[in-house]
Amino acid sequence: MIHQLKKSAVTAIAAGIALTGTQAPLFAAEGEKSFEVYGFAQLDYIQDFGRVNPDWEDTLRPSRIPTDEDQYGDDGQAMVSVKQSRFGVKGTLPTAKGDINTKFEFDMFGVGDDAGETTIRLRHAYGEFGQFLAGQTNSLFMDGDIFPNTIDYWGPAGMVFLRNPQIRWTPIKGNQTFAVAIENPGNDIDSGQYREVADFPGAQGDQELPDLTAHYRLKGDWGHVQVAGILRWIGTEVLGDTDPGPDTDLGVLYDDDDTGWGINLTSVVNLFERDAIRVGIVYGEGIASYMNDGGMDAGPDRAPGDPDVQIEAVELTGVSAYYDHWWNDQWSSAAGYSFTKVDNIDGQTDDTFKKGQYASANLLYYPVENVMVGAELLWGEREDFDGDDGDDTRVQISFKYNFGSTL
Repeated sequence: MIHQLKKSAVTAIAAGIALTGTQAPLFAAEGEKSFEVYGFAQLDYIQDFGRVNPDWEDTLRPSRIPTDEDQYGDDGQAMVSVKQSRFGVKGTLPTAKGDINTKFEFDMFGVGDDAGETTIRLRHAYGEFGQFLAGQTNSLFMDGDIFPNTIDYWGPAGMVFLRNPQIRWTPIKGNQTFAVAIENPGNDIDSGQYREVADFPGAQGDQELPDLTAHYRLKGDWGHVQVAGILRWIGTEVLGDTDPGPDTDLGVLYDDDDTGWGINLTSVVNLFERDAIRVGIVYGEGIASYMNDGGMDAGPDRAPGDPDVQIEAVELTGVSAYYDHWWNDQWSSAAGYSFTKVDNIDGQTDDTFKKGQYASANLLYYPVENVMVGAELLWGEREDFDGDDGDDTRVQISFKYNFGSTL
């Protein structure tokens, strides 16, 4: 009996070898596993000399600056916040067919329904294997490397900035990279940049197709240049009573769509040892929800109530230019300017966002490797469709303590 069991075991092993040949098992590790815990604790003291929407007082967004005097109360506010504090984990699992990379990261800056709260905000949650990535991370339409070394949370208004759920394919990697993705067409988690038709009573976003994005990047010791594109289907529908009378019969009263598209050209040019120029220019129609701040994707092309009204993707231009400079190993500065400009359409109201400007300069000190303390001067201005405007100036002082450990 024992002999028969041994013989059966040998036969099974031989069959397994015959099926697999000389190849290594699928999950045989080629390298070493790694797991890293990282993040930082940060406190920001902000002294605002103007006033912004109270839900957004811990950062400077031009779109949240009032154009009606005293809309949010008297000028001059003091804020102390830990919302920028961040926690993340990432891991690498080697296999015979390549590494599996994963990342999960959040901070505490509440947005959307949680705007103004200190609560968990998801930043990254994705896995990557071979040429494919699935999950939430930076949009392919975005170039995160042009974000300057500022301490204000939201940063330059005129750059593309959206972390979006997506399925990404990267067939070319290295000094030249090409990638294409389908991305979530729905609302941004920032409720101020939602995909619906502005000033169109009863309208809601209609998202029948995912957004299509792609980018090409060329990099070298000098830095990199990247060109990215996006193609979007932007739809709307109006729900209401389709059969006026004593009984309500809800249905679609109106639906329409338009095409959104955009081109984003960005570059980082390395200077000296650690200095860098970070620039970007983006232009398109129906791309506001991918911008860091300001604008609407689409709106009615004429006053609501006109029987011939149609949805129209709104034209937008964004520019960002910053210079990061290191005075020495312990002192650095970043200074620059950015704007978002919208070509408003006839159906939008007078108080619709038209242009946002943003400028900042800072001086940061690193007494030891994982500690930073710094001060930043910021200015922002908002202009509406009717020409009304408002501005704000503030000073921010931040204390940042990094941590990390690899297991």
